[in-house]
Amino acid sequence: MKYNLTEATDILKRTPKVLNELLKHLPENWATNNEGENTWSPFDVVGHLVHGEKTDWIARANIILNNNTEKTFTPFDRFAQEKDSVGKSLNELLAEFETLRAQNLKALSSLNIQPEDYTKEGIHPDFGTVTLEQLLSVWVAHDLGHIAQISRVMAKQYKTNIGPWKQYLRVVND
Repeated sequence: MKYNLTEATDILKRTPKVLNELLKHLPENWATNNEGENTWSPFDVVGHLVHGEKTDWIARANIILNNNTEKTFTPFDRFAQEKDSVGKSLNELLAEFETLRAQNLKALSSLNIQPEDYTKEGIHPDFGTVTLEQLLSVWVAHDLGHIAQISRVMAKQYKTNIGPWKQYLRVVND
């Protein structure tokens, strides 16, 4: 599929709404259960998304689009939510994510990105040279991947309760 900023933005706008519908006022056991050691709960995922809104997408787009010769991204702490989310509720994280996403979509719009900008490059600390199109595309894929992750984590909470249907539900076996 060819990248389309309008369509991508439409998906990015929906993520906070999807997460609010799925997670707002969720009982704590649903919000904090995970898939086992070194896995994330819905609470952890939303905290991760909040951190990304603060430090990743727009900051990196600005690095790519600025006229400076230094194009290296600041490394992203994929586990920052472990300390940043302490003392917050899932509902607070959802509200913070919604606010930050709205701000970032406004900032994205103000960048007035043109198709010729998609090939502009930045330097990722692990991957090396990446383009603006790749960054903006992964923002969408990242959201969708975490929505799927949250759904999978939640489905697995009933893995032992579903009996023989387990063989037909890939979501609880992945």
